[in-house]
Amino acid sequence: MSLQGFEELSATELSRALRDGTISCRELTERCLLRIAEFDRTGPALKAIISVNPSAIKEAEALDRRFRGKMIAGPLHGIPVLLKDNVETRGLVTTSGSLSMADYVPDNDAFIVQKLRNAGAIVLAKANMHEFAVWGESVSSVLGQALNPYDLTRTPGGSSGGTGAGIAASFAAAGIGTDTVNSIRSPASACSCVGIRPTLGLVSRRGIVPYSLDQDTAGPICRTVEDAALVLDAIAGYDPLDPETAWCAGHIPPSYRNFIGREELKGKKLGILKSFFGDGPEHGEVNAVMEKCLCIMRDCGAELIEVKDPLDPDRLVSEVSVHLHTFKNDLEEYLNGLGGKVPYHALEELIHSGKIHPGILENLKSAAGLGRGSPEYAARNVARLRLRTMIMKIFADLSLDALVFPHQRKLVVPAGETQTERNGVLGAVTGFPAIVVPGGFSRPTGTAPGGIPIGLELLGPPWSEGDLISIAHSFEQLTQFRRPPFSTPPLS
Repeated sequence: MSLQGFEELSATELSRALRDGTISCRELTERCLLRIAEFDRTGPALKAIISVNPSAIKEAEALDRRFRGKMIAGPLHGIPVLLKDNVETRGLVTTSGSLSMADYVPDNDAFIVQKLRNAGAIVLAKANMHEFAVWGESVSSVLGQALNPYDLTRTPGGSSGGTGAGIAASFAAAGIGTDTVNSIRSPASACSCVGIRPTLGLVSRRGIVPYSLDQDTAGPICRTVEDAALVLDAIAGYDPLDPETAWCAGHIPPSYRNFIGREELKGKKLGILKSFFGDGPEHGEVNAVMEKCLCIMRDCGAELIEVKDPLDPDRLVSEVSVHLHTFKNDLEEYLNGLGGKVPYHALEELIHSGKIHPGILENLKSAAGLGRGSPEYAARNVARLRLRTMIMKIFADLSLDALVFPHQRKLVVPAGETQTERNGVLGAVTGFPAIVVPGGFSRPTGTAPGGIPIGLELLGPPWSEGDLISIAHSFEQLTQFRRPPFSTPPLS
């Protein structure tokens, strides 16, 4: 069949086409690689991709042979996937965006990569990211600044910005990001995608370069809610070598896709977290889009309840999140475990290596003076526990299905500026699940002729991924806000 127009087909639709034989795994993989060649270093030069899997075509051909033998590898059979470059991938350089790890080639796959391969996915490429995932603009010493395909003067969010930009540009059908504070949901919001930060413990972190094991998780970045559910099915589950995942026992449904189309918005009770909305002129574009989203929800029968409990997302970052306090311990333990495969094993060595992007040096220096043994770390953990209880009480007192708010209170920032006013920290410090779904676009500008994407975030209590997927899918199907970026059109 002709693959013209395949770019916006979902992974679910592509899977059907692969299974009925109208396209082959090789054809789909080649088409995705052509798009990377056309748009990542030339044309708009998104710089979303650090490296391409040289065996991708051979892997696709092997899956085609299995299909001809009436053997389906799994629910992701033949689906090309992008991995953030802090996820270890057997035989492929895994840099975490840093020149200090530019020669590290893992012998084994991360646990979630094993699960993706077992489900039939093809690891197509490794995506650019903010170096060591420490901030939100997706700048690395390996590749530089990743760009937003909707506005080439802006960042794609971060730290998983290469995955977000690559999925928005249809470089692959699905992607994996990681999230310590905002890093799956930020690029999903900025790139008109869907991103899920799962409950802490639902997805293994083994084989992922850590930032803070107290808050780190991996999750899907896709173009549709159903695709995100499909990927979550593949990666969720207990890993004996990541003890945190023991908490997921008894909490994983047979399939998260079973929640697709299960319910409508009618009767859902959604809490509007007003303190997560801005009130200045710089917030006008986001607030206008969010008001439209809330009106749609209300018109479709959802009950919207204003949550009056004051929460300051910026203070949650500066006073509650423990990401900087744990970075040194967790990263050094990981690097020491690699032995001679990497040249640096201590944070101080990295700082003085000359192999680090200058933009993250202050973060690294701050983290070098912190640790899990400090009184401040203990105080922040007490604050996290109190916050979890506070949020659970809000859910209980108001009988809420989810909290709703913009992921970012103002538009994603231009390249060269620091990402600010993001709201994803609430899910990160509580460990609660959250999903970002396209909420619309800003007004068009000279550099963004279709407008700049704005994401709506839904947060639920622990292990409520299925319910969040149901609400997000209902909203997605009602609105159909996602549209492809202008800078990466279909190939002829």
